[in-house]
Amino acid sequence: MTPPSETMQASKEVQLWVGPQHPGIPGNMSMQIWVEGDTIKRGITHVGYLHRAFEKLIERRNFYQTFPLVCRICVPEPDTNEYLLAAAIEELAGISDQIPERAQWIRTLVMELSRLGALLMVVGGQAGGVGLGAAPNWMVALRDYVLDLFEELTGGRVYHMYIIYGGVRRDLPEGFEARVEEVLEKIEERLPTIDNLIFESAVFRKRTMGVGVIPKEWADQTALTGPVVRGMGIPRDVRKDYPYLKYPELDFDVVTEDGSDIYARALVRRREIDQAIDLIRQILAKMPKDGPVSTRTGNMLRWQVPAGQTYVRAEATRGEFGYFIVTDGTDKIRRFHVRGPSYVHGVSLLERMLPGLNISDMYPLMGSLQVCPPEIER
Repeated sequence: MTPPSETMQASKEVQLWVGPQHPGIPGNMSMQIWVEGDTIKRGITHVGYLHRAFEKLIERRNFYQTFPLVCRICVPEPDTNEYLLAAAIEELAGISDQIPERAQWIRTLVMELSRLGALLMVVGGQAGGVGLGAAPNWMVALRDYVLDLFEELTGGRVYHMYIIYGGVRRDLPEGFEARVEEVLEKIEERLPTIDNLIFESAVFRKRTMGVGVIPKEWADQTALTGPVVRGMGIPRDVRKDYPYLKYPELDFDVVTEDGSDIYARALVRRREIDQAIDLIRQILAKMPKDGPVSTRTGNMLRWQVPAGQTYVRAEATRGEFGYFIVTDGTDKIRRFHVRGPSYVHGVSLLERMLPGLNISDMYPLMGSLQVCPPEIER
């Protein structure tokens, strides 16, 4: 038989397109990969299949028209975007010190409720990526209890527009604190079953331990953040490193694990569910029982902010999330730029990790990096 030609040898490398698939993180982006057998040789991230172009859209709207847009930069966790927009513009408008005490506590409560809901979905999603189909269904069901609270508080389950310039849109409903505690107890009651299903599962351990290991020296080389870097044993958390809102008055430690693999990142997020529950209880205990929840900013349709620029940051479930905003004294933002962890984790880091990876491990790896694609094509 005639030996295969060089051309036939080269054809062993096959190009595949994986995704986009919706819903999910990061299902709504597409990966262009080249494989030989079941081994990935290289890959390229492609985005733009969902919401996009936020930066330019926001620069063409007045200040109060921007809130519905920023919520969609990362759908599972819209409240971080609301806070960053409000905090940046309040600083430039010179009213940061006028935000009422109760409003600051309510903002912190909303941020942790948002974190809890997002973590429940992501941990379940990571398990679903290795075939444990019950896990994402159970975890999304638990997340729905949190969304019930947001619906009562804001009128919306997913997009809230609740944190606004000057404070929050309205005070907590009567009896809301008690209903928050009921939800926390429901979640806590089910977490042992979740742990047994996911973290004690031989399937999950086999598919995640020692897989997707990130070298520790990459942490600063590629500006890693959030559970990705905390899963490497590095205690990096904006809430501690650059304190904001009422986090300095709360008692908590940065959660870390040392494995630097998919399992370690999942375990960080699982422990952060417990941490979020504890922080919510601390907030409810320390929050003033009454008082104003907003300060006046003037006519919302004609509000103008002095010229200036600022960068504000917060700790999203994905890691450090920041806004760079420039104003020019008009009723619109002159320049709006999002610095999110998804670009680093979903492009530079993911593309660097794909070569040599088994194709079956790609989605578990992507899930462990927790990418919000609209945050990349922004």
